Amino acid sequence: MITALDLYHVLTAVVPLYVAMTLAYGSVRWWRIFTPDQCSGINRFVALFAVPLLSFHFISTNNPFAMNLRFLAADTLQKLAVLAVLALASSRLSPLRGRLLGLDWSITLFSLSTLPNTLVMGIPLLRGMYGPDSAGTLMVQVVVLQCIIWYTLMLFLFEYRAARALVMDQFPDGAAASIVSFRVDSDVVSLADAAKGELEADAHVADDGRVRVTVRKSTSSRSEAACSHSHSHSQSMQQPRVSNLSGVEIYSLQSSRNPTPRGSSFNHAEFFNIVGGAKGAGGDEEKGAGGGHSPQPHAQAAKRKDLHMFVWSSSASPVSERAAVHVFGAGAEHGDVLAKGTQAYDEYGRDDFSRTKNGNGADKGGPTLSKFGSNSTAQLYPKDDGEGRPAAMPPASVMTRLILIMVWRKLIRNPNTYSSLIGVIWSLVSFRWGIEMPAIIARSISILSDAGLGMAMFSLGLFMALQPRIIACGNKLAAVAMAVRFLVGPAVMAAASIAVGLRGVLLHIAIVQAALPQGIVPFVFAKEYNVHPDILSTAVIFGMLIALPITLVYYILLGL
Repeated sequence: MITALDLYHVLTAVVPLYVAMTLAYGSVRWWRIFTPDQCSGINRFVALFAVPLLSFHFISTNNPFAMNLRFLAADTLQKLAVLAVLALASSRLSPLRGRLLGLDWSITLFSLSTLPNTLVMGIPLLRGMYGPDSAGTLMVQVVVLQCIIWYTLMLFLFEYRAARALVMDQFPDGAAASIVSFRVDSDVVSLADAAKGELEADAHVADDGRVRVTVRKSTSSRSEAACSHSHSHSQSMQQPRVSNLSGVEIYSLQSSRNPTPRGSSFNHAEFFNIVGGAKGAGGDEEKGAGGGHSPQPHAQAAKRKDLHMFVWSSSASPVSERAAVHVFGAGAEHGDVLAKGTQAYDEYGRDDFSRTKNGNGADKGGPTLSKFGSNSTAQLYPKDDGEGRPAAMPPASVMTRLILIMVWRKLIRNPNTYSSLIGVIWSLVSFRWGIEMPAIIARSISILSDAGLGMAMFSLGLFMALQPRIIACGNKLAAVAMAVRFLVGPAVMAAASIAVGLRGVLLHIAIVQAALPQGIVPFVFAKEYNVHPDILSTAVIFGMLIALPITLVYYILLGL
């Protein structure tokens, strides 16, 4: 029977979290203490230091040899059951021929129903309800599985979606079946950049018709990055043409042959019109090169805003930033870069962009460049050829290798990956041979990990204050999201727990942890890949506000 003292202990554990969140919200929305840039800096600190060290602290102090395998089996069974139902609903073998759910909705519903905020909310809340020895240990075990298995699976699904959209957008004529390999430049960290117009494809067609595709940063995105870092050097080497878009100076590299094509904000029809017009007016262009006529500036200003969320995002990867610098050159050692860049621009405007042989320009096996459109979120169902057969796709091994490359690049740039793996390794060594961490290292970690929980809630409050609306997706979708989060998820977890034989307090813990608010890592992924970010944002913000009364209701009902 739940007593008033039990409720007081729960509130003692959870209310301080809401105090930190409320103070952060008020400091931005009411008192105007922090600017968005300052919020981004706080978020960066929490993402890179506080939360990874908090995760390491919990995982490294958990005994991996005393894990409750039955509880973890129930958690795993819940997620696998949801995946199976969603896969069937989106499969072409379903009664509605795969039209019941799309891939986007399958990913979103999986996030809503199976991935709660266990690290920040679950550990303190369940500790207050059921004690630190049982509930706290179980929550840490769930966190380990989330970080190592389920978030990696989410990345795989998002990159699969982006890769499928990429192929269908660039090879709509069925030629995708001829692709035998993808090579991705080292500065490309996510295929989601294709939808932002920041990637381009270089397709090499061999004599036997096989296609090898190279994915790289687009010319326009490289130029914009170079302008923001080294436009002073470009001015000293060659006087650029200046344009002003919304008060931002944009520089374009002048070509003596053809006008530089604009970035990937063009759709394909516009692009071919420009190239066609350039070829039709070749004489005028040569005259313009010598007579003072300059091409139109091609670059467009694009401001990126950091996610004000405490989960790290690789969109600000230092690798990608370094790779995009100094296109124009910055000193003598970059002179060849400038010359090659100019030549590349000339060839870019001169090449025939058609993949297939035609009367206007035959494909002799050389590279042909295909631009990603800015609306590269193509339909995610395969196009039919009129006879009910899906459009051709690259072989499964080729697609799998492409996706694994991108997932690996995302994981190695995520500090939470390292904190989880190192925490697991240390816990195995520590509890196997009884080795204690040196006090100087343990104390250094504890200083930041102790602040990690409060800083995480503070960062979440800043994020809430910076959003224009708490319910961003509308009332109906918000109601559906809340029902999936707080009703469907716990119901499936209850069924899975009973199926594996959980009873008593363990069953109660399993159900209550499934009724926690939405996890934040899935929202960051949804934002980056543009897959229902408004729904996940509502689930995070509104879910946090109503999480305490809902979990208390579950706690009281299960304790009767």
